[in-house]
Amino acid sequence: MKKIINTSKAPAPIGPYNQAVLIGNTLYTSGQIALNPVTMELVMDSIEVETHQVMKNLKAVLEEAGMTFENVFKTSIFISDMNNFSKINEVYGEYFDEKTAPARETVEVANLPKYVNVEISMIAVK
Repeated sequence: MKKIINTSKAPAPIGPYNQAVLIGNTLYTSGQIALNPVTMELVMDSIEVETHQVMKNLKAVLEEAGMTFENVFKTSIFISDMNNFSKINEVYGEYFDEKTAPARETVEVANLPKYVNVEISMIAVK
């Protein structure tokens, strides 16, 4: 049975989806972009600031489900420009222990919602 996970500490969905779905012990997050959950405005001062906001949003969703980044076993990163990869990777790495970091892919795409530079989704297990 699926349980819908939503928190006011992450941006409210802007379409027909939820922030995350918990099935058994497995959490599937929707992709997060750099929306401030209070103002619903984009935080795009720099690619580093944008990536930190994405990770803060994901952290809030994980916490609502009773999890942390330690529970994450798979991430998907979508970026609009592969030239930003190293900066995004550096910020992303601050949230994980390199020895136990999750599996992941990083893919350059033509466009992302609201024309942001980065979107990240995760799968986590309790």
